[in-house]
Amino acid sequence: MREPRQPRAFIIDDDDKAPRRKTQAQAAIAFESEPVDSAPPAVQAPAPPPLRKAPWVGLLVSVLAGLFMLWAGLAATSLIEEAFRRAAALGWLATGLAALAGFATLAIIFREAWGLARLNRIEHIQADAAQAISAGDRAAARRAASAVVALHRGRVDSLWGLDHVRRHAGDVMDESDRLRLVERYLVAPRDEDAHRIIARAARRVTLITTVTPVAALDVAFVAVQNLRMVRELASLYGGRPSTLATLRLMRMVMSHLAVTGGLALSDSLLQHVVGKGLIGRLSSRFGEGAVNGILTARIGLAARDVCRPIPQDMGAKETLGSLLRELVSLDREAKP
Repeated sequence: MREPRQPRAFIIDDDDKAPRRKTQAQAAIAFESEPVDSAPPAVQAPAPPPLRKAPWVGLLVSVLAGLFMLWAGLAATSLIEEAFRRAAALGWLATGLAALAGFATLAIIFREAWGLARLNRIEHIQADAAQAISAGDRAAARRAASAVVALHRGRVDSLWGLDHVRRHAGDVMDESDRLRLVERYLVAPRDEDAHRIIARAARRVTLITTVTPVAALDVAFVAVQNLRMVRELASLYGGRPSTLATLRLMRMVMSHLAVTGGLALSDSLLQHVVGKGLIGRLSSRFGEGAVNGILTARIGLAARDVCRPIPQDMGAKETLGSLLRELVSLDREAKP
């Protein structure tokens, strides 16, 4: 028979409480994780300062102009003194001629300055009208409408439009609607005349460059016709195209063509003029004349956009295709 076990004392570790205490200790001591450095914000490099153009060209032009005026004044003074030494009548005649020359010079300077100021005024009207149309600026619309009315005041061909605008002066309407009203009665009637001017110039260039045997004459004729067309368009829409204003206007037209890509020609465009496949069977002179006429038409359309005081809607703008059919027409006057 086995002997009974003797009583013993055992120490029982609570295995469930030990990890709990360890977990509580870990929870009591919480280590904050270091924030991960995010990518530093992109720092834009400061724009380089604009290069200051050396004023040597302007200084040279000013000095040369001053020297020329000084030389002209001394030459005129010497001529008058010499004329007085020979005879008093010759002296007074030379003095009168010099005075007339000075007066004509001042008149030319005033005309050029007035033409440039008129062109700047049309640019400001275009900017206000574009701001009013795109952003709904009521103040800009009011300025543009009043400026267009002042631009056409005193013109015989604008009396009918001015009378209709004056009738609606007391009506309650939005400023943008009033601007559209002014465009309808004062600016839109000029678009048909602009169409005739452009079509006539393009047809002349096409016919003359086709029959002219000398290339130099072609270049001169095309240049003269384009300048004449631009001047007529500027006068039609209220400009006063003096010589400097015409040159500046041509620069603006070329910039407009460069921005819109209006100088690009394609074979499909030529085929649109003379029929598909027909351009290859015609003479090269007619092809050159057609190209020159198309370029003249595009220059005319760009000049119309530059000279028009109120920008025209894209849907209402006349495209080149409507003018190409008239390049080969036999009518003397273009039909709108």
